[in-house]
Amino acid sequence: MNEISTKQLEKVIDSESHRIFDVRPVDAYNGWTLKGERRGGHIRGAKAIPVSWTDEENWDEIVRSKGLMPNHQIVVYGYTSDDAVEVAERFVISGYKEVSVYSRFVDEWAANESLPMDQMERFEKLVYPRWVHQLVSGENPPGFNGKKYAICHCHYRNKEDYDIGHIPGAIALDTLELESPDTWNRRSPEELEQALRKLGISADTTVVVYGRFSSPRNSDPHPGSKAGHLGSIRCGVLMMYAGVRDVRVLNGSIAAWGNEDYPLSTDEVQLEPLSEFGDRVPAWPEIFIDTAQVKELLRSGNGNLISVRSWDEFIGKVSGYNYIFKKGCIPGSVFGNCGSDAYHMENYRNLDLTTREYHEIKGMWNEAGITSDQFNVFYCGTGWRASEAFLNAYLMGWNKIAVYDGGWYEWSNDPANPIAVGKLL
Repeated sequence: MNEISTKQLEKVIDSESHRIFDVRPVDAYNGWTLKGERRGGHIRGAKAIPVSWTDEENWDEIVRSKGLMPNHQIVVYGYTSDDAVEVAERFVISGYKEVSVYSRFVDEWAANESLPMDQMERFEKLVYPRWVHQLVSGENPPGFNGKKYAICHCHYRNKEDYDIGHIPGAIALDTLELESPDTWNRRSPEELEQALRKLGISADTTVVVYGRFSSPRNSDPHPGSKAGHLGSIRCGVLMMYAGVRDVRVLNGSIAAWGNEDYPLSTDEVQLEPLSEFGDRVPAWPEIFIDTAQVKELLRSGNGNLISVRSWDEFIGKVSGYNYIFKKGCIPGSVFGNCGSDAYHMENYRNLDLTTREYHEIKGMWNEAGITSDQFNVFYCGTGWRASEAFLNAYLMGWNKIAVYDGGWYEWSNDPANPIAVGKLL
């Protein structure tokens, strides 16, 4: 396998003829220093393709989705030469002719601050399994303040999901403790504060949320019955709104925990309820906007209302839910593209269920005219998928962002609100 030097890589880093691939875990790509490297993140312009994906059946489709063409010259790097060579050989098997390995990333590239690197702006809010394992083992993982923490196994009215196995030390959190069982909108500030204090969570508690990607009760109407991870992100955003200052999401959720062969527990855990939350609720009220604010946004044109729904929902072919009867979208909204249906967010996730490479999400949004300098409001059916899109924007460092909590459910239930059907071009 051809070896490329640091000086050679410097010369081609911005070349259109080359594509650079980072084969380390996605958490390292995002910014975590998993092997003690001097700087976190990835070589500028590199694409993420972890060595763990090498055996995926649709590997060729994955690399093509990252803009790789047959004529490109490929450079592969990772934490070890063995990992880089394994992925490089996979490229060769797939028919790519010019493939090189760069084996000096840790001791030369990451160690030299003059060499360009990128990282996710708020990568520390997306934690990895070993980080959580250190936490529950009594250690202080990177960036943890060493004070209070709570790990929340999130589910939608299905405590059995917690009982069959959860991360040791995690508490059970039904999403309905933080949102209405009738509309799935956020609960009142008073109810949110009461719920969080009852859970043992205050404003200065470090909270890690996660869920399971499927649930045995698939007959439940809400997406949470099929996507506990999506529900966990929803809970995390609601906690941020309430005023929990350090909310983190386990990247890849409980599936990532299992991939590391960490144990599960069936012991029920409850934290001591608190008498005080420690901040006003909500402390970050602008995270959510209501229908009147949406109408003003559309009238003014000072931002984007982004539909994080499937294409069939957006054009009015289906409503997406068996409890939402009207079909279509809010006139003037921009298609934000969640995935195949109301229960999936595959266009925001990798094959291993970790969060998709943030450059790709940004590129998808940019193609739709969604940029960080604008005020961007995300909506879906009832706020779950919109919360995941919001989280991705937040992780990227976007600050002018919000969720229309009422979503299509609230909008379509008012006969006075206009509805658009068909392709909006």
